[in-house]
This record gives sequence, structure tokens and C-alpha cells, in this order.
Amino acid sequence: MSVSEIYETMDYGTAPENAADALAWLVDQGSRFGHFIDGAFTEARDDFESRNPANGNVLATLTQASQAEVDTAVAAARKAQPKWAKLGGHGRARFLYALARLLQKHSRLFAVLETLDNGKPIREARDVDVPLAQRHFYYHAGMAQLMETELPDAEALGVCGQIIPWNFPLLMLAWKVAPALAMGNTVVLKPAEYTSLTALQFADICVQAGLPKGVVNIVTGDGAVGEMIVQAEVDKIAFTGSTPVGRRIREATAGSGKALTLELGGKSPYIVFDDADLDSAVEGLVDAIWFNQGQVCCAGSRLLVHEPVADRFYAKLRARMAKLRVGDPLDKSVDVGALVDPVQVQRVTEMVAANTSGEVFTAGDIPATGCYYPPTLITGMNPADPLMQDEIFGPVLVSTTFRTPAEAVELANNTRYGLAATVWSENINLALDIAPKLVSGIVWVNGTNMMDAAAGFGGVRESGFGREGGWEGLAAYTRPKTTQKPLKEITAFSGSGTPADPIDRTAKLYIGGKQSRPDSGYSAPVWGKSGDLLGHVSLASRKDVRNAAEAAHAAKGWSKTTGHLRAQILYYIAENLAARGDEFARRLDAMQGAKSGKSEVDLAVKRLFTYAAWADKYDGQVHGVPIRGVALAMKEPVGVIGALCPAEAPLLGLISCMAPAIAMGNRIILSASGPFPLAATDFVQVLETSDVPAGVVNILTGPQKDIAETLARHMDVDAVWSFGDKAQSETVERASAQNLKRTWVNNGMARDWDGAEGEGKAFLHAATEVKNIWIPYGE
Repeated sequence: MSVSEIYETMDYGTAPENAADALAWLVDQGSRFGHFIDGAFTEARDDFESRNPANGNVLATLTQASQAEVDTAVAAARKAQPKWAKLGGHGRARFLYALARLLQKHSRLFAVLETLDNGKPIREARDVDVPLAQRHFYYHAGMAQLMETELPDAEALGVCGQIIPWNFPLLMLAWKVAPALAMGNTVVLKPAEYTSLTALQFADICVQAGLPKGVVNIVTGDGAVGEMIVQAEVDKIAFTGSTPVGRRIREATAGSGKALTLELGGKSPYIVFDDADLDSAVEGLVDAIWFNQGQVCCAGSRLLVHEPVADRFYAKLRARMAKLRVGDPLDKSVDVGALVDPVQVQRVTEMVAANTSGEVFTAGDIPATGCYYPPTLITGMNPADPLMQDEIFGPVLVSTTFRTPAEAVELANNTRYGLAATVWSENINLALDIAPKLVSGIVWVNGTNMMDAAAGFGGVRESGFGREGGWEGLAAYTRPKTTQKPLKEITAFSGSGTPADPIDRTAKLYIGGKQSRPDSGYSAPVWGKSGDLLGHVSLASRKDVRNAAEAAHAAKGWSKTTGHLRAQILYYIAENLAARGDEFARRLDAMQGAKSGKSEVDLAVKRLFTYAAWADKYDGQVHGVPIRGVALAMKEPVGVIGALCPAEAPLLGLISCMAPAIAMGNRIILSASGPFPLAATDFVQVLETSDVPAGVVNILTGPQKDIAETLARHMDVDAVWSFGDKAQSETVERASAQNLKRTWVNNGMARDWDGAEGEGKAFLHAATEVKNIWIPYGE
């Protein structure tokens, strides 16, 4: 075509990327790959093929890892870890910087190989995936450099097992490997079976960078290899993938003591208000759902449009969809490439075919061969339709309308997921009113899919827990420098003596601001060391857990109160406890047969003051991200927390759990010390006189083993803390897989409740979620 003809038609011609260098690199490796273990590639076997999804051509053959090979990789990582950690932050930073530079030097090779292996358009691999992978290594080189001064009390976990998906093979590798290495860990990484080639190319640059042997190990294969890593002797599992697999990993690691982060599925809402720039919102939506063919965990796959502009917005969207170019991913003028594998095409096809609601619109022709699926819009959906609730992981957008901002929030949160959300409005007041109300780890205002190494990425609910990137992401790869000792078993005293108090005062449960009898109708005696009967306590059951959870949810207004108000109430609790200090001290001495009661009360009052002080000071931050705008890392309450309080510190342990939780705006269900519960039931009287709203604090008594599993399984409990024995930790972690709630357990290890371990930012971290709200600005 002549220039004048091009101007007349404005048609796009082809702009093919030359894949010769990437294919030559594969040939140079023999088009066969073993694993990368202890700094070298193992002998290759032709166990399975890696194919180009755009045309079905075989790119290379790969090796399915055996149990022995996984064990060898873990052993290599274990051997290398102490020296890598002792290298120091500056030493590790130099290697991370070298890896970032090598990613830059070979950026085109990585981009083309990623497109060949994955099927995503070369523009996306070249302009998004590879630069962001480089950014993560640069950013975490800085984190390594600063670790010793900014995180002086933190140390590496050890060996990290990392399992990544096929949608962003190189980028997910960078998200996992960079922070782990920066903090002094070594890794055993398993890339997805479909897309292992850029991980193996990364292994090649690890050699070029001179990375010490065993620091990075890469084993290939299917899901069975992932299971081997989960069961291996590693210190942490980091998994990105589907929610069902994440649930199985949570169950498999329960009680093992392994740290765990899960970045799972999503069904992210894309909310368009009537005052939005509709043309910009349409362009944003193209990136939200058809980026990487919709194979994105945070894809804006649920479109919620304000009713007054719905028809106009849909018309603009259909017109834009008609211009989308679907085809060869190596063509730089293509918008939508190939899905990763025929299995994925079949899955998307079957899900859409099973849908019986709405009006379906598909755009454009697709190639006759290859793993293609047309961009699809389905309007007029009902909120309960399967396609509105289930992750499709393909180029399919489902939509409904709303009338009011409150309805938009309700529809957006009507999902079991909570990964990301997008809000389009020219009214910044409206946008910033809606963003905090959305249950998600990330909210983008007038934009979408904005990500950076400086801002944590991760979700809530069944989208998983933990963050990747930013300061908050480092918590997943470090632990406090402490010497832990096994928890000593504490048993209740027994006796047959007469009541110490002639007036019977059977302690009740405290639920919803009221003292209530247990649903079971049972109580149990509490004996002093000398055999005196100190009183009776109620035995809580699963129905009492249900009642406490309902009461806690009814008190959700507490989460909207100011830190200043919460601080005042905590100070008031401390004041009232101090006024009855002698009484509580005598009770503690009588229950425990010791003389430490006064000290425990004094520490409890001090701890209330500490968290009252933090209530309005544990702030978020503004991340320095490379956009014209800001990313606000907001600290939000987790929601409803269940805490199985320590047996050994009946008053101090209970307050150490309660105070940080309610200081951060949570509601809490406290399971009191089993052997020494009367301090907790006496504390109810303090709560009743301290202006604590009903349902904010709920206290259950009785054996914790009777309610631990129920509390951890409860779908309306958002997190569980356990400070009991190892078996209880395992119970809590395994049962928490029901809704993938956050857990914080001690794995049968003792905590110094009198010292720094009993207070501080560890509790504040456990009591908050970080929501990153991205706000671009400017014309």
C-alpha cells in the first residue's frame, strides 16, 4: 500500500517480530532441557513437550522431575542458604543488580521466547512483562542493600519452595525469586508445565551472573512436582495459581511450620459511573479483560455499569471490540493472541456454552488453527449466574448494571474473591468513597492493571493471603530474630475442696455485649492450687461460636470508627482494669498458685496503653510508583478475628490478643485460657463499664480443642490466631482452608508474653490488611 492509501484506509498491516534468535537459542540448548540444580543443568529427558499455542509447533522437550531430583534441589538450596545469608545485604544486592542488568541485556530474547511459549502478544511481553520483571530485581536489589539497617530484627526464613502459573511465567518468577533472594533465602522454583522456557533461560543468566551454586534451583514438570515441593523439607511455600489448588496446599502444609503465601483467583469488578470518561473507560476495559487474553487473575472480568449510561457504554464497547485484532502473537499489530493450551480453550468454550443468561456478543474473526478464542461480551447477567461468580480465565467479559453507588458496592463485593477492583469516575470524592468499601487487595481509580515492585500485590478472601512487592511483601520472606522454645504443657488444677466464695458466681460467656449461658448447658469447676473451688465457667460449643460470629458481624460499624475513638476506649479499659488491679492480682495468684498476679496486671495495663497509642499511629504509606499519580497503601482491619489465647498468661495473653485487634478496628472472638479462665470472665465486668460497643469483644470459655476447628472453619471469621499446642496449630491451619482465611499460629512454640514478643508490630501486622489504591492524576 502507498502512504496515501494507508491514510485513506487507516488499515493496519502486519508487523512480524523475528523469532530467529529465540529459536536459535533453543537449538543451541539442543531443544531439550533438564532441571537447573546446584548451578548446573541436569541431563535432559524427553518427558513432555513445550508447544507454541499459536500454531502447535514443538519448541522443546522438557524433563519431568522425580522425587529424587526435587530432594536434590532442596538439598542444594539448603546447603547454599547459610553462606548466601551471610553474604550480607550489599553482597546479595550486587547479584540481584547483575540479574536485573542481564534481563535488560537479553530483554528482546526473553520477550520473544515468552510469546512463543505462552501465546501472549509480543507487545505485552516486550512492554509489560519483561520490563516489570527487570524492575522487581532492581527494586529488591535495593531492599537487600537496606535490609541490615531498615529490618535489623529480621532474618531469612531459609529455603523457599515456589510454584508459579503459566499466565505470566517470567514475571511471576521475578515476583517470587527477587524478594526471597534479597532477604537471604534460597529457592526451589517450579514453573508451569506449559510455560517453562523463560524460567530455564533465567537459569542461564544466573550462571552468567555468577550466582553462587544452589541459590536458585529450577525443576520442571506437572502438578505432581508441585506437590513434591509442598511436601519437601522447605521453610516456606509461595504459590500463585487457582483457588482449589491453593486450598489443597493450605491443607497439606497445616501443622508443618512452613510459612505460606497464596496468590489465587479473582473475579474482579470493573465499575463505571455515569460521570466517567466513557471513552477512556472503554480503553481501560480493553486492558482489563483482553490483556493476555483474559488469562489474568486480577482481570476486570465483571463489568458493572451505571444504568443511565449503560446503553451508550455498551455501544462504544462493542464498536471498540470490533476493532480488536486477534491473531499471530508475534505480530506487533495484534491485540489478542492465543490461549495457552487447547485444554484452556475447551474450558472457556464449555463455560460459555453452559451459560443461559444475557446477550452474547463476539468480536472479530479468529485464525482457523491455534488456541484462539474470540473476545466476548455477555450483557444482562444476573449476579448469581455462574459466569458472574466463577473465574473464566479467558477473553470473556460478563456485565450487569447498577443504579446507586451503594448497589455498585454490593454487587462488586458479591463474590468469594477479593483480589482487585477498578473504579471509573471523574468525581474523585465518589471514587475515594467507593474504593475503601470494596473488599479487595487492590483498587485502581481511572486505570487498570497498574503494578509495580514498590506496591504490594495480593488479595483477601479466596484470592489468598500475603503480598508480593513493597515493604509489606518482605514479611513473607523474613521472620523475627528470636530463639524459640517449646511450649510447656499447662494443666488445670484439680481438687475436692469447698468453694472459696460461699456465694455462687458461675461465670457466663460474653457474647454481643451480654453475659449469656452456653448453648450446651454445661459448666466446669475451676480449682485453685490448694484444691479450693474457685468457681465454675461455661463450656462453649460450636453454637456459641456461631452466636459470637453473628454478634461480631453486627458490630461492623466499629471498623469505621476513628483511631482516636478506639484509643480512648482502650485507655478507658486500662483505667478500669487498673482500678481493680488488686482484685485481679489476687484472682491470678489463686488460679495459678503463684505470686506474679500483680506483675501480670501491671503488664496488662501497660499493654492496653501501648495499643491505645498505636490505634491512631499505625499508618499506611504513599508508595513511590513510576506513574504520574500515587499508590496509597492503606492499613485496613482484617474483619472478625478469632483468637485462641495462651494458657500460660490468662489475663496478659488475652489482652495482648484483644488490644491490637480492636485498636485496628477489628472485632474479636477470644477463647480464654483453658486452665485459668476466671481472669477472662472477671474482665467481662471491665468491658461492660468501658464503653466497648456490643459485639466488638466476645469471650468464650472452656477447652479450646472443642471450638478451635469450628472457629477456623467458620465462613464469617476472617482470621484465626492460635497460641496453644502444636496439634491445635495444625487443626486451625487445616480447617482454615474452608475459606482460606489468614492464620497466625505458634506451632507449639512458647512466646514471651512479658517482653517484646508479647506486643509490637507483629500483632499490628496480623490485625491489618494492606489495600493499595492507585490514583493517577493530571490531564
